[in-house]
Amino acid sequence: MMIDPCSNLTSSGHGGNLVGNFVSERLFFLQDLQILELVLALIVFIAIHSLRQKRRYGVPVWPFLGMLPSLVSGLQSNLYEWVTEVLCRQNGTFVFRGPWFSSLNCVVTADPRNLEHLLKTKFSVYPKGPYFRDNMCDLLGDGIFSADNETWQRQRKTASIEFHSTKFRQLTTESLLELVHARLLPVLENAMNKSISIDLQDILLRLTFDNVCMIAFGVDPGCLSPELPDIPFAKAFEDATEATLLRFVTPKWVWKTMRYLNLGTEKKLKRSINGVDEFAEKVIETRKKELSLETETQKQRSDLLTVFMRSKDEQGKPFSDKFLRDICVNFILAGRDTSSVALSWFFWLLEKNPRVKEKIVAEICRIINEREEMKNGGELKSSLILKPEEIKQMDYLQAALSEALRLYPSVPVDHKEAVEDDVFPDGTVLKKGTNVVYAIYTMGRMEAIWGKDCREYKPERWLRDNKYMCESAYKFTAFNGGPRLCLGKDFAYYQMKFTAASIIYRYHVKVVEDHPIAPKLALTMYMKHGLKVNLIKRHETELLNYLK
Repeated sequence: MMIDPCSNLTSSGHGGNLVGNFVSERLFFLQDLQILELVLALIVFIAIHSLRQKRRYGVPVWPFLGMLPSLVSGLQSNLYEWVTEVLCRQNGTFVFRGPWFSSLNCVVTADPRNLEHLLKTKFSVYPKGPYFRDNMCDLLGDGIFSADNETWQRQRKTASIEFHSTKFRQLTTESLLELVHARLLPVLENAMNKSISIDLQDILLRLTFDNVCMIAFGVDPGCLSPELPDIPFAKAFEDATEATLLRFVTPKWVWKTMRYLNLGTEKKLKRSINGVDEFAEKVIETRKKELSLETETQKQRSDLLTVFMRSKDEQGKPFSDKFLRDICVNFILAGRDTSSVALSWFFWLLEKNPRVKEKIVAEICRIINEREEMKNGGELKSSLILKPEEIKQMDYLQAALSEALRLYPSVPVDHKEAVEDDVFPDGTVLKKGTNVVYAIYTMGRMEAIWGKDCREYKPERWLRDNKYMCESAYKFTAFNGGPRLCLGKDFAYYQMKFTAASIIYRYHVKVVEDHPIAPKLALTMYMKHGLKVNLIKRHETELLNYLK
């Protein structure tokens, strides 16, 4: 058999190519494998390095992204608890590092020493600042909550004079009495008689909205009428506060682009603010017409909007409609949301702590029993009206409300900005332009401030010899502190005490079983799902038992 040499050569060449291709593929595979190993090693190194940063900074710090991944995780659960967890690990202060080239860098603190420093000692160094105003401008404009310097001082001075006038105080007590007895209690009675559940948070928001409009603007929107009408403004206002807060956790270039393109939350914010503006403009227009037609005897009316309308700006000209609109929106935020939200959390806490509820009822009955008619053989009646001097005597009730505000402050976080280099009492160094967030929600949950039982609901921590004793504004910052201390603090307590006592004296408030409770991410800490409750009548015989 003859072997063709050419055929043999061809076969040998083909085999060589196969071997060569195999070797080349193997080399490429090994190169790919090495690149993959290098990438994996780099990822592991970055992850380990970032996680190690957690020990130092409290939160993992990632290249390019900073602490943003952890913030996003917190937003998906409970942001306030996430901030609390980090601050407790970091002894009350940590520096949040946002993504590169973003505006999210800030110092977050819950240290009372730092709060006193920025709210009082160095007040002029820590205004609200341009970052805060930029985020809030569409909603709050140049109103008292976002303004600084002369604009803030002018509003503060005008409002302070009005808040402390006898006529204004009389107006607040009279309007609240009318709203509670002519509107709130009939609505509650109707719900009880029909055995239907109600959203107590919604009812309380209607009450405080009617109240603030009556005393601040001299108008009655009638939100708390028996049929509980749909209030477009209320939904628009809540949506606007929620969308506005999201700007603080979104890089500025992102939300400004969204606003320009009218997308996402910015589209929702624009639509909501249109609803808010429509209400404010209607109030201003109505008031202007009334002022143009009023007689000399009517010129004695005392509400904030009228006072500002009769005032002049620094150039001696009447305030613009835009400025008056900002006044309206800011005082609605102050007077509507804060008290109603605080009362909602308060009633939920009472449901979880029946011992506290019993003590409040006992205090109310004891104080009522000191009336002259009771000493002369009168009877406790569910129809009675509590007197202002009786409300002031209710120390345990005020302690219970303060304890609710400690754990669930209506404004859970607030913001300042350093206008010069500074150092906090705890040693934190701040450069000019640094944003500072003080976490009021967290302060109520810090053992260093309130002790080992800081998460427990204990009104007794506010009492000394059974008398209410207020804590430092830099330890309990629900009403802010320093020159920006809440002007309406006394009225807020009176409003909450009168409303709470009037309800508790007449009804057992039972939260609907398995009703979900969670805070909503907004400027004020609404209950995300409202507060569904059932009401049960408290009989007069039951009230008598508290006097035995």
